[in-house]
Amino acid sequence: MSESDPTAASPDTAEVIAARRREMAVEHLLFGALRHLAGRHPGMLDELEDSLPHLWDRSEGTARDDEAVREIARRFIKSLRAES
Repeated sequence: MSESDPTAASPDTAEVIAARRREMAVEHLLFGALRHLAGRHPGMLDELEDSLPHLWDRSEGTARDDEAVREIARRFIKSLRAES
């Protein structure tokens, strides 16, 4: 097994590694799709930004940080604006 093979790690670690890889792939595809759409629909980024107050963190207890989740979305939107 190679170092990049998540099955070489403990089951919990392998699950975290696999989840992070899926997250990175989804972020890449979503960002590309949003960049494409923003080029055709310039008002879309404004609408996404206006929707951020409704975005929240699904975590519970002290791990929950709605504003941190919104800040990540703001950075994505800012990056999309810079590229469009």
